[in-house]
Amino acid sequence: MSEKRLELVRGLGPWASVAIVVGTMVGTGIFLKPAEMAREGHSVSIVFAAWIVGAVLSIFGALSYAELGAAIPEAGGEYAYLRRGFGPVWGYLFGWMHSIVGRPASAASIAAGMMRFLGFFLPAVAAPIFTVHIALPGLTAWIKPYDFAFTWAQPLAVFWLVLMTGVNYLGVRLGGGVQVFLTAIKLVSIAIVIGVAFVLPSGGAHAGDPVWPAAVNAGLFSAFLAALAAALWAYDGWEDLNLVGSEVKDPQRNFPRALVGGVSCVALVYLLFNAACFKVLPFASLANSSHVASDVVARVVGHGAAAWVTLAMLISALGSMNSSILSGARVPYAMARDGIFFKIADGIHPKHRTPARALIFQGALASVLALSGTFEELTNLFIFAGWIFYGLAVVALFRLRRTEPEMERPYRCWGYPWIPGAFVLGALALTVNLWLDRPGRSTIGLLLILAGLPFYRWWTRRAADAQS
Repeated sequence: MSEKRLELVRGLGPWASVAIVVGTMVGTGIFLKPAEMAREGHSVSIVFAAWIVGAVLSIFGALSYAELGAAIPEAGGEYAYLRRGFGPVWGYLFGWMHSIVGRPASAASIAAGMMRFLGFFLPAVAAPIFTVHIALPGLTAWIKPYDFAFTWAQPLAVFWLVLMTGVNYLGVRLGGGVQVFLTAIKLVSIAIVIGVAFVLPSGGAHAGDPVWPAAVNAGLFSAFLAALAAALWAYDGWEDLNLVGSEVKDPQRNFPRALVGGVSCVALVYLLFNAACFKVLPFASLANSSHVASDVVARVVGHGAAAWVTLAMLISALGSMNSSILSGARVPYAMARDGIFFKIADGIHPKHRTPARALIFQGALASVLALSGTFEELTNLFIFAGWIFYGLAVVALFRLRRTEPEMERPYRCWGYPWIPGAFVLGALALTVNLWLDRPGRSTIGLLLILAGLPFYRWWTRRAADAQS
């Protein structure tokens, strides 16, 4: 008689579920993207429009994912939805992209952001140990030559990746509890920045700020899309709760509450944070700032207080990394369990009841990317590839409504079909714009996704041979 297979435990309650949504979204993006959005948008109104449209698009996606998560509360999120809606190869392609490139690169990028903040206290962290000039002959038009600088930040980033992987290795309840704690600290810290800006005198209004666009033309739409892409990176993470669907308690109730409530909370925080930034800093200063929150507090209270804000950024990034590692490992685990991924990622720890080997696999890939210094480029590729699959997952919702009308749906997407339809159109517009803006990187992203197909064919053939 075969031994019963261990399964994941439903240990994430409502607060931990909300904390995963909020904690993943509120990471380094809110501190790094306002300056980029100001540079891209060229006016205050375009920046706020991008934040608002990004929030609406994310809420539409959360409403759609709430139906999918409540109806199919399985590990893997989009992997499970695309398999059910379109067939196993579509779920596999998402899982391949997510496991090999997307989540390891995202976790490594967050770790790098932490090291940038740490450099505020220890400038030597950013000092190059050695530099290598890299240029690919014949490909310089697509991949520009660059100087790879190895600093102490890379091994320190690996240290934090290993530490947070270890925390989640020891149990989902521990990981979820850590997430609630870190999320509470980061929200309180951001609230302090907002309070400082609005309560204390900040030097008056900035009469020279470009509130409205200088002209209404095609360039204005391009500037808005560029700012929107940056905003959506800051909002990214609302879908992470679905990756741990089989570990959420009472998923029929907690999925819609955590997703919609979490995204709405983050949208409000982002809008208030940006209003605080524009109130305190002149537009040109904001556009050229490396640490926006630190500059806001330094201008109002003094440079000494900026150290506390930078510490809050470190905590924010740590919470985002914990949430990213907690949810990300469930995809390679689910695929390996189904026999279409590397066997090393399969298995549940008999004591801690976590996908231990998948966590180690994910942590190893993230560490390699952190050491290589190429993770930021890979993250840019994931934004393009990731939104393709976000849109496809919601298309699967439409298909499942038609092909499986009798499926139990404890929560039905509000505003169907207009809300999920608008999300699909928004995802399509974003990916097309990214393709036009970055054709080289986008093509590489598609090639990386398609590179998984030979492995899929091999794994499925091996499974068929084993059954024959």
